[in-house]
Amino acid sequence: MQFDLLVKSGRLIDPASGLDAPRDVAIADGRVAAVDTDIPAGHAARVIDAAGCIVAPGLIDLHSHVYWGGTSLGVDADRLAARSGTTTFVDAGSAGAGNFLGFRRHVIERSKVRILAYVNISFAGIFGFSQTVMVGECSDLRLCDPREVVASVREHADVIVGVKVRSGRFASGTSGIAPVDLALEAADKAGLPLMAHIDEPPPGRSEVLPRLRRGDILTHCFRPFPNAPIFASGAVRPDMRLARERGVIFDIGHGMGSFDFEVARAMLEDGLAPDVISSDVHLYCVDGPAFDILVCMSKLLALGMPLIEVLRAATQRPAEAIARPDLGTLRVGAVGDVSVLRQRSGRFTFVDAVGASLVAEQRLVADGIVIGGAWWPNEAVDDRAIERFEGHARHTHVDVAGKHFGHNHE
Repeated sequence: MQFDLLVKSGRLIDPASGLDAPRDVAIADGRVAAVDTDIPAGHAARVIDAAGCIVAPGLIDLHSHVYWGGTSLGVDADRLAARSGTTTFVDAGSAGAGNFLGFRRHVIERSKVRILAYVNISFAGIFGFSQTVMVGECSDLRLCDPREVVASVREHADVIVGVKVRSGRFASGTSGIAPVDLALEAADKAGLPLMAHIDEPPPGRSEVLPRLRRGDILTHCFRPFPNAPIFASGAVRPDMRLARERGVIFDIGHGMGSFDFEVARAMLEDGLAPDVISSDVHLYCVDGPAFDILVCMSKLLALGMPLIEVLRAATQRPAEAIARPDLGTLRVGAVGDVSVLRQRSGRFTFVDAVGASLVAEQRLVADGIVIGGAWWPNEAVDDRAIERFEGHARHTHVDVAGKHFGHNHE
């Protein structure tokens, strides 16, 4: 056999290659070995029939929280991978220098799906995140030591792709802009980009944005008021346009409270589409409103973002953001990661982080994924009940974790 696996008869959309056409994709030794119009099925040990499907580079979720069991907000990446079409999860600062080794040994190295990570400027990572306990990891500056971050990057350079800082009333308390400045110093020394989270001020977006450099990531870029990127009139704030012109990367980071349809419409209408679509999936939004990256991509489709640009924002652009040109494309020689997707027709009601609804006629679902040349079908019972979810306001962390991981003994 010439190839290990052949994905046949699909519509290949590879934004990085500028390709949208019927093509077969052959994988050998974990890499893309051939892309052609009609590769004989007999040349492959296994054939995946992708007729009627979109064949895309493996989706990269640039903002996720998958340090399950080690942090209170972590979810199991392997449980989400096939049903969300995700072949690479990038953890956004769940672990800091003080617990990154545990994240690596107990989760990253044991996962079937690829996990890369931003290391948190906080030594302890995100340690107090739930509906009943919310202690911002940057509220105590004694935890924010750039030297420890740089040492962690040196030790785990093969999996750390950047530095993460969470600033705002919830994440950093009264620390103001100091955690951002400390994280920037660490990122500069390590030669890596910074991903900056903003929640409610202080600090305000206007303090954080001017500090970000070309290639740094503003996550939660379409967040609601307060700290929204638009005025009450709907006009986009000038500092957002200046940041885009400077090369700051805009990342959705949907999550539990960071994506607003009204803000997204205004940004899209003003030509400021997101560079990256990510889910910010964690224990408190995996059952809604974010669910996973495919749901987030479907929301942007419903808002009028073209399909090829939606796919670009979940493949090519995140690969560029983490400096991994071997990911996010199906060029010959690239890593053999493939997402096999469908556009399902129907009536779908999407909900944003503030409770507003949007009705769409299509949504993206996954048939399965290929990781390093191995086929992983979506065997989920359904493709997520996106219209039915409830908040966790009355539940303890133990209750929510038990529901997600199946450990309830009621």
